[in-house]
Amino acid sequence: MDCGTSMVKYILFIFNTIVSIIGILGIVYGVLILQSIGTIEVNGQVGFPPQAALPIIMITLGSIVVFISFLGCCGAIRESVCMTMSYAVCLLVLLILQLTIVVLLFTNKEKFDNAMGEVIDQAWTSSQSGQSGVFDAIQKSLHCCGRENFSDYGTSILTGLPPSCCDGSCLIPTNIYGGCRTKFVNFMSGNTENVKFFGLGLIVVELVGFIFACCLANNVRNYKRRNGY
Repeated sequence: MDCGTSMVKYILFIFNTIVSIIGILGIVYGVLILQSIGTIEVNGQVGFPPQAALPIIMITLGSIVVFISFLGCCGAIRESVCMTMSYAVCLLVLLILQLTIVVLLFTNKEKFDNAMGEVIDQAWTSSQSGQSGVFDAIQKSLHCCGRENFSDYGTSILTGLPPSCCDGSCLIPTNIYGGCRTKFVNFMSGNTENVKFFGLGLIVVELVGFIFACCLANNVRNYKRRNGY
C-alpha cells in the first residue's frame, strides 16, 4: 500500500472518529432537551408532548451518524472497498436527506410556524370537544394557558381556570401563564434554528468524509488491480 493511500486511510479513520463524537454529542443534546421537556400523562397513558418531536429527530439522526461513522472506521482500517463504498453511499444518502430538510426549514419558516400553530389549534379543539386531558397536559409541559391566553376559557375573571394555567394561585393575575400557541411556536422555532445550523455543519463534515471515502476506495481498488497482474 503506497504512502498516499495509507495517509488517506488514517485521515478517514480519524475523521470518522470525530464525526462519531459529534453524533454522540447530538444524541446527548437531544436527550437533555427531552429531559427538560418531560413526559405528559393523558387518560392514564404516559408519552411525550408535541414539542418533543425535534429532540427525538436529533437523537435519531445522531444515532444514524454514529452507525455510519462506525462503518467508515471499519472500512478504512480493513481497507475494504465494499465497506468503504457502502459507507460513502450511506453518507451521500444521509447528506442529501439532511440538505433537503435544512433547505425546507430555511425556505418554509412561515409555513412551519403555521403548522406548529395548527398543532395547538387542533389540541384546543379536541379539549373543547371533551378531551381536556390533552390540552391540560400541554399547559403543564409548556407552562402556558389557553390557545391565545386565559380568556379563551370564556371568563374575564381570574376564577374557573385549570390549575395548569397558573404558577400557584390563579387569583393572582401575575401567576397566569401566556398563551400556548405563541409559546409553542417560539419553542419550536428556536430549536429549529439550532437544528438548521447543526445540520449545515454536519453536511459540510459529511461531504468531506464522502470525498475521502471515494478516494480511499479508488486507491485500494487500483492497488489490488495492479497487484493482481
